[in-house]
Amino acid sequence: MIKQSDQHLPLDTILHGDCVELMKQLPDESADLIFADPPYNLQLRQELWRPNLTRVDAVNDSWDQFKSFEDYDSFSRTWLKEARRILKPTGTIWVIGSYHNIFRLGTLLQDLGFWILNDVIWVKTNPMPNFRGVRFSNAHETLIWASKKQGAKYSFNHHAMKSLHGNKQMRSDWLLPLCTGKERIRVDGEKAHSTQKPEALLYRVILASSQPGDVVLDPFFGTGTTGAVAKALRRHWIGIEREQSYIEVAMDRIAGVDTIGDDALYDVSDKRRLAPRVPFGRLLELGLLNPGEAVYFQRAENNKAVVRPDGKLRMGKASGSIHQLGKAILEGGPCNGWEHWYYRDGDGELKPVDDLRRKARLILYGDDWGEESTLLS
Repeated sequence: MIKQSDQHLPLDTILHGDCVELMKQLPDESADLIFADPPYNLQLRQELWRPNLTRVDAVNDSWDQFKSFEDYDSFSRTWLKEARRILKPTGTIWVIGSYHNIFRLGTLLQDLGFWILNDVIWVKTNPMPNFRGVRFSNAHETLIWASKKQGAKYSFNHHAMKSLHGNKQMRSDWLLPLCTGKERIRVDGEKAHSTQKPEALLYRVILASSQPGDVVLDPFFGTGTTGAVAKALRRHWIGIEREQSYIEVAMDRIAGVDTIGDDALYDVSDKRRLAPRVPFGRLLELGLLNPGEAVYFQRAENNKAVVRPDGKLRMGKASGSIHQLGKAILEGGPCNGWEHWYYRDGDGELKPVDDLRRKARLILYGDDWGEESTLLS
């Protein structure tokens, strides 16, 4: 599905050339999500050798070499400025790096007006040892997740990430292995790319912070991990890459990705927080509850209240909204009354009043808004 606003974009295409020059050709506010794996500027000064006297295949590519920190900062500031221009107001950016560059990138992000939402630590379950034994083994990389500005709305599929994490809220430390084995792309027996990222990492990034049909931009496309995962999750993608050898690998890789089912299957957004507000009193106006009817806090018979005609609850001498009375019962604790009060249905079974709110939305708006959220402020 291509949105009308995206029709003139080079969707599902790899653009060959310098990332900054090609980013300048993309329209303002055209990307929903940007994932950037820029050069790390590793500053390697000598070759690395294992104890068995085999050379470590380190990152020594020309694209990762800069004359100075000032040159690297200038390059980073330029592409990040373009990224902010391209990003939609509701979009977010992920930038990944190591200790060599991530702190410089974090400063630049804030200087340019981005608002940092999280830093996520990718803990490598199979890190490369420090063969010289002069430092700790570098076992993680850092991802910075940022919105375009403070207070902007953005996509976050909280419930989907919670589901991936065994129905527990996903934390900001992600334990994932390096890209090895069959996933590691090789050409003539050699690694196709020195810093290929695992698809599992991009799966979390894209699933967490975008929706089906969104446009995902990767200005440092490499061998196409972002494009492959975006296609698998029914997102559109745009890649920018200057190395022709990487482009050829990426095109073959993405061409082999297929998906099953329609777009609706891939929509894991949490729509409930987008749904129209329904005051508790509307349930009485619609005949879903009646004045004088009893409701029960957390199903408890000893925490019974009656519904007043104005939509407030009365329990003894106390009265208030479903939220206020619930907060009083919890002795000041936070309370979303929709989640704690229950009513008796026609069969005498206790059901959450939130079920009635869903019925009210169906009556009022002709659509069941479901359980989940897309945009958070």
